Amino acid sequence: MQPTPKPFFETLHALLDAEGEITLGELLDAAGEQTYGFLVLLLSLPNLIPGLNIGLAPVGGIGLIGLGAQLFWGTHHPWVPRRVQAQPIHKGHIKNALAKFEAQLSRFRWRGAQQRPLSHRWMGACIAWTGFLLALPVPLPFGNQLPAAILCLLGAALLEERPAWAWIGAAASLGNTLYFASSFGLIARTCVKAFHALVH
Repeated sequence: MQPTPKPFFETLHALLDAEGEITLGELLDAAGEQTYGFLVLLLSLPNLIPGLNIGLAPVGGIGLIGLGAQLFWGTHHPWVPRRVQAQPIHKGHIKNALAKFEAQLSRFRWRGAQQRPLSHRWMGACIAWTGFLLALPVPLPFGNQLPAAILCLLGAALLEERPAWAWIGAAASLGNTLYFASSFGLIARTCVKAFHALVH
């Protein structure tokens, strides 16, 4: 049985407390596969903001499909362009954002909840599929916010290695799929219109 990897937040705090500049690439190298959850959160959170989500959802969704596919195929850590990896990280901003996120996440921890390694193939498939739902131009209430919220939960499940959160996220993704399927005709017409607008 493989040992449980060091919690992502512990790794991140250690890097942010170290002296000198740190780049995104160094964070990816240090965190390994746990970085998947962090990047899932980064791509999903902006889509919870009304108005902002309209333009970001397709881009974020495509990125999440790619992340999910890499996780499914067992890539050690996500592939990110070298130019992006070389970007320095502002430690002060990251530490502040990290503190706020951890405070919110602590509300969803309950006693007795187990931490154990998750199936990356299963999680990758779920993230890729939910990312696809996020990328769809769905003219329905909470069309973007719902898959984005599910992806945030899946990202947190990866970070914290919480099977219960992963199962809740998978069930919510199934519900999201049924919600979209109930209006398949409307979604299909919207996708066709969006395609024609891009082509012409």
